[in-house]
Amino acid sequence: MNQHKQNSKLAMMGIACLLFAFSGCKQNGSTSTAQTGTADSGGIPHLETRGKIKQLIVDGKPFLVLGGEMHNDAATSAAWLKPILPKLDTMHLNTVLAAVTWELMEPQEGKFDFALIDSVLDGARKNHLHVALLWFGTWKNGLSHYVPEWIKTDYKRFPRMHIKGGYPVESITPLSAEALKADSKAFAAMMKHVKEVDAQHTVIMIQVENEVGLIGDSRDRGPEAEKAFNAPIPAELLDYLQKNKANLLPETQKLWAAKGSLTKGTWPEVFGTTPAAEEAFMGWQYAKYMNAVAAAGKAEYPLPMFVNTWIVQPDDRGPGDYPSGGPQAHMHDIWKAGGSSIDLRSPDVYLDNFEDIATMYSRNNNDLFIPESKGDIYGAGNAFLLIGQYHAIGYSPFGIENRVKDPIHGPIPLAFATLQQLAPEILDAQAKGTIIGVSLSKNKPEQMVELGGYKLDIKIKTNRNGTETHEVGYGLVISKGNNEFIVAGADIQINFYPTTPGPAYVGYSVLDEGKYVDGKWVAGRRLNGDDIMLNYHLADEAAAKRVGSVVRTLGDDPQIMKLKVYRFE
Repeated sequence: MNQHKQNSKLAMMGIACLLFAFSGCKQNGSTSTAQTGTADSGGIPHLETRGKIKQLIVDGKPFLVLGGEMHNDAATSAAWLKPILPKLDTMHLNTVLAAVTWELMEPQEGKFDFALIDSVLDGARKNHLHVALLWFGTWKNGLSHYVPEWIKTDYKRFPRMHIKGGYPVESITPLSAEALKADSKAFAAMMKHVKEVDAQHTVIMIQVENEVGLIGDSRDRGPEAEKAFNAPIPAELLDYLQKNKANLLPETQKLWAAKGSLTKGTWPEVFGTTPAAEEAFMGWQYAKYMNAVAAAGKAEYPLPMFVNTWIVQPDDRGPGDYPSGGPQAHMHDIWKAGGSSIDLRSPDVYLDNFEDIATMYSRNNNDLFIPESKGDIYGAGNAFLLIGQYHAIGYSPFGIENRVKDPIHGPIPLAFATLQQLAPEILDAQAKGTIIGVSLSKNKPEQMVELGGYKLDIKIKTNRNGTETHEVGYGLVISKGNNEFIVAGADIQINFYPTTPGPAYVGYSVLDEGKYVDGKWVAGRRLNGDDIMLNYHLADEAAAKRVGSVVRTLGDDPQIMKLKVYRFE
């Protein structure tokens, strides 16, 4: 939740000078103890463009985040955390998302306690896990619940936002220079400490704040906000809109065009006073605030940084019902203009229309990572769809320590075990654009996709008489070239149809079930006959340019298959 104070040049200069003073002084040469060694600035986790996408690089190799976010309080006690991490190790996760709360890290102003962070890192290393730290600083779920007591009780120094009627809310205004200074200093101290103690690169990503935005109104109506709202819009934002005019999101184009696409003026003059215009004002304030916090942290240790989003819910009527000004999909132009130090804008998705939301949040070249979502069978499908179809950096169910009831045979552990085996193939295919993913349900039992010179008709698995039913089917397909494919997933079946000139019928010359061990394929059963035959009404099948057999997963658990198709007439 990062917002810059726009109404005072003097205050802004003061903040910039202070940030430089405390975050730039040890940008180079920060060393660690003899026990931990020194973090190599050239090899730290980072995002890198490969092909048309960005991937997370850890220790010099692409890394697929198969994560799980613990409950907010899990990492606030080392004793509480200790038994959780071994359980996560059994679930085929490779990354745990753990909160760091400002109130526990800086209980007294200027006095930092990193013991809880160290306990997370130590436990993660012992249990073969990487870590994404979630900074619960000025805001969490729109409110200032995790700030230290010395900030909570000093509302004069750290003023709260006000909504219609003049009512205060328990949320610090993003126009507070003092809050920005304090949050940035604490965040930079955390990042400096992580650099010093984490030569192993256990920490691979950082979340800045949590689900920011104003709840209860479309904008802050406190005195500082009123002044800023009626002041000229910063040239930085208007320059961005002009420079990117042809590629702005439809929502941004509509908002800007409503008053004539002006290139100077106050917020009411350029955007108006509608709830959408006021949300844009709040979005800019949050983006600038959080960008400054992220920049202060990156000056100490430039790990990839993301913000997460409380997305619009079906019953929400407008900004304020959901957190106004947060990094919603329709606000990404504002956030890109003001948040250059923020690498990813990530939605938290618990709604059923996961694919629609993923599509919305992947606009504007936003690379996807889902830090919070479902951990059931639908979550398993979400993971395959997200990673295969949207080339995402990773997927993470929320409440991983107790919402996944069976840590061995539950849908998420089984799905992650499969994805973990396939990770090198997946990451290579993502960069090449030779992978697709699907998640099917009773509302969407079939999907047609094209890959490797073929059209793939993917359906929820059935039996020969059509009586077998499954609630969910999910999978991904990788084209290896030369008519070779990898298929992975659960409860799906696939018919292949050629999309290039030549014979119209497709058969399977090789179809093996198997697994990957240390990145190498180990073939198991050769599948044929009853394993692939679905329909013996061959006259009907031939008329439909099919052969009666399909590629289908066997059993109820996820499966990996390698196959080669051939064409005949």
